[in-house]
Amino acid sequence: MDIDAGRQVYLPRCNGDVDDDGREKRTGTMWTATAHIITAVIGSGVLSLAWAIAQLGWVAGPLSLVLFAIVTFYTCGLLADCYRVGDPVTGKRNYTYTEAVQAYLGGWHVWFCGFCQYVNMFGTGIGYTITASISAAALKKSNCFHKYGHKADCSQHLSGYIIGFGVVQVIFCQVPNFHKLSWLSVVAAVMSFSYAAIAVGLSLAQTISGPRGKTSLTGTEVGVDIDASQKVWTTFQALGNVAFAFSYSIILIEIQDTLASPPAENKTMRQATLMGISTTTAFYMMCGCLGYAAFGNTVNGNILTGFGFYEPYWLVDFANVCIVLHLVGGFQVFCQPLFAAVEGAAVRRYPSLAREHSIVFRLVWRTAFMGLTMLLAMVMPFFNSILGFLGSIAFWPLTVFFPVEMYIRQRQIPKFSTKWVALQSLSFVCFLVTAAACAASIQGVRDALKTYTPFKTKT
Repeated sequence: MDIDAGRQVYLPRCNGDVDDDGREKRTGTMWTATAHIITAVIGSGVLSLAWAIAQLGWVAGPLSLVLFAIVTFYTCGLLADCYRVGDPVTGKRNYTYTEAVQAYLGGWHVWFCGFCQYVNMFGTGIGYTITASISAAALKKSNCFHKYGHKADCSQHLSGYIIGFGVVQVIFCQVPNFHKLSWLSVVAAVMSFSYAAIAVGLSLAQTISGPRGKTSLTGTEVGVDIDASQKVWTTFQALGNVAFAFSYSIILIEIQDTLASPPAENKTMRQATLMGISTTTAFYMMCGCLGYAAFGNTVNGNILTGFGFYEPYWLVDFANVCIVLHLVGGFQVFCQPLFAAVEGAAVRRYPSLAREHSIVFRLVWRTAFMGLTMLLAMVMPFFNSILGFLGSIAFWPLTVFFPVEMYIRQRQIPKFSTKWVALQSLSFVCFLVTAAACAASIQGVRDALKTYTPFKTKT
């Protein structure tokens, strides 16, 4: 993995048009950074939280949301301080997460970080493709149920919807770089607020009118809802779903690199992170807890596409339209850094690409990337298991391990000191959670494959 992934060369024009590194003047603010964060965080993860709360129960469910939010905010603050090396105002910039790891840690850490980051970006693209396609299919299903009744066979093949979403992304993928996407993130953030608010409203209305299922302090009950082994697997998978709901640290440095200064970028980023995480956690708590209260232990894995809500069908349709529009933007927020990484490495290896064939190369490779993404989404469209897997592989290494290790190196914290032990303990506990969630999600995919036929099974 190239440590300079995503680095682009900007030729200075005049002093007022460039930053201190000679690149095009950055114009991002706390508000645009917050929009990027909300776009990245409130994604498909919010739709699985009612199911996650159902697996964990009234005690562990809300507590896990709060703990993941606190850990994410704390470690993202550590990571924001690593954007510049040395002085937080005038130090050398790190343009990507991987460059920050190179500057502070070096060695094998760089390769491990690049692998985790770019694999997760690719995986998130697949997850967003699956989710957006399920929501698009739910539009037709919703109208079918409204017209023919709730017992009608309104199942849909996902493949066509996956291809449709992929074609739209092929167009948006041609946007040259991440700096040109602030407007898309703002639109996507509005969409995420809209469908999250609709999910909260519908769940609240259902709770008031009469819950459809039983809830408990410990969630799904062994011997009633599931057996003992399933309880263990779904509990850890639920933790993976919660972790996925908070995974945006993999693009934090890229978001921070869009910010204007002064003030110092790390200060602006901390404010944006506080606003973004606070806002999303409040929505998560309402979506997860109200969804669980409305449907109990039998809540569907995806609260807006599992058809716990049939009416008002037009509102359910609007929510799913918002999901699709949001994930169009969310896909780009996660995948543009990956595009920049590959293209930056290719240009350095073959300089003629930048001079003569940059547009053709971008068109061909990004289209091929979308083709592979669509194919994998069609082969394995398992919502909760895929989200749990993605959340687990991103959470410990990228949200906890690297920020902690860079902070220790940056502040030169002595080994075995109280602070060192506390930070390493936090990292170790998060590693155990990641390992358990990853194993549970793989088990979930394995179970789903027993009854799934690629390209044929309907949703």
